[in-house]
Amino acid sequence: MHLHILGIGGTFMGGLAQLAKALGHRVSGCDSGVYSPMREQLDAAGIAWQEGYDPAQLTPRPDLCVIGNALSRGNPLVEHILNTDLPYISGPQWLGEQVLAGRHVLAVAGTHGKTTTASLLAWILDRAGLTPGFLIGGVPQNFGVSARLGSGPFVVEADEYDTAFFDKRAKFLHYRPRTAVLNNLEFDHADIYPDLAAIEWQFHQLLRGVPGNGRLIVNAADANLARLLERGCWTPVTRFGPSGDWQATPLTPDASRFELTVAGARIGSGEWSLAGVHNLHNALAALAAAAEVGVSPAQGLATLAGFRNVRRRLEVVAQEGGVTVYDDFAHHPTAIAATVAALRGRVGAARILAVVDLRSNSMRAGAHRAGLAAALADADLALLHCAQPLAWAIDEVLRELPRGGGFFRTGDALVDTLAKAARPGDHVLLMSNGAFGGVHATLAARLKNPSGGGS
Repeated sequence: MHLHILGIGGTFMGGLAQLAKALGHRVSGCDSGVYSPMREQLDAAGIAWQEGYDPAQLTPRPDLCVIGNALSRGNPLVEHILNTDLPYISGPQWLGEQVLAGRHVLAVAGTHGKTTTASLLAWILDRAGLTPGFLIGGVPQNFGVSARLGSGPFVVEADEYDTAFFDKRAKFLHYRPRTAVLNNLEFDHADIYPDLAAIEWQFHQLLRGVPGNGRLIVNAADANLARLLERGCWTPVTRFGPSGDWQATPLTPDASRFELTVAGARIGSGEWSLAGVHNLHNALAALAAAAEVGVSPAQGLATLAGFRNVRRRLEVVAQEGGVTVYDDFAHHPTAIAATVAALRGRVGAARILAVVDLRSNSMRAGAHRAGLAAALADADLALLHCAQPLAWAIDEVLRELPRGGGFFRTGDALVDTLAKAARPGDHVLLMSNGAFGGVHATLAARLKNPSGGGS
């Protein structure tokens, strides 16, 4: 069958393309701006794709068009598909029907931590010899690709964002997991959900589909998840975190060494390259989920030392002039605070210059304005950036920053300020859910050659 995938440059749709190719389908696709690392993954898989949405690319006519949720009415290719009665389907529905059906699906859901937890879970299952398949919204460095068909259980990052322009249900409702991880539940995606209650409703539909002989792996410390379960739960629950069945006690300030206990019994101590209590919780969720397919706690714990985090999760991207530059995907106040805290635990009293790109729809709409300053309270300098208009007054947040900060409309001005402010021993943390206009490389070049002029 010939599948043509619209939006193939996204991590989810690009991963889906690789799965379809592995199943023996002929796969082509299109997108607007396919950047690294998905460009390299598609090319390595031998998947042809085109730039743009010219209807001419549908000649010869494919058997099925798979449409990503970034596409909407008014797109010329979407309109052509509708007008010519070409068969079409959403990516999540195709995945659920063609890949996940008949397999033990382990779905990792939540507002934060999905990518890291799903990557951890796939790694633990792989080291246990279970040959898992996976589809993850990032690039796990242990695997180098965002998707693999596998032959054993299937790990899927279960996103609550909507499915497609013609299906406004959450993506994860198509996955029908036997094991579902619920990391946390907060308000996000203000462009499609009016409030937390609307997101909670979608999560409860997910719970309705988990079988009674399956398992829910739930963050014990999240009050919103507790309320969610009170609405109705038909599946046994395992809890992780403080007061949970699975607990981890940090043994170092950055939580990179820890002790694991399960149901009150000490399993052992572990050490890994990740930092932060939030990552310990991700590990607990992954270990508990892995136990549902036969991986013992001790066996899972032993694999964590070899885990390499997903790209763009507190990833060191440059070290120039004694300054270390990090790239991180954080864009919600809770994730921003956790990332800053993790870095603080690792670097101690060294200066942290934290930068947030206010790029997400929710952030630009003002949905997270109230928590932004507090999330950056532990940074020595907090800088904010947004190239697009904001629906709220940035000055209010700047006044709330306890250690000073600034706001920038352009990457050039931001880099200029950072390059002048940074000094040897500093740590510059760049946080964005986009490419950030190449600020990372531009800053590294300025730090390497301070007298080289403007960026």
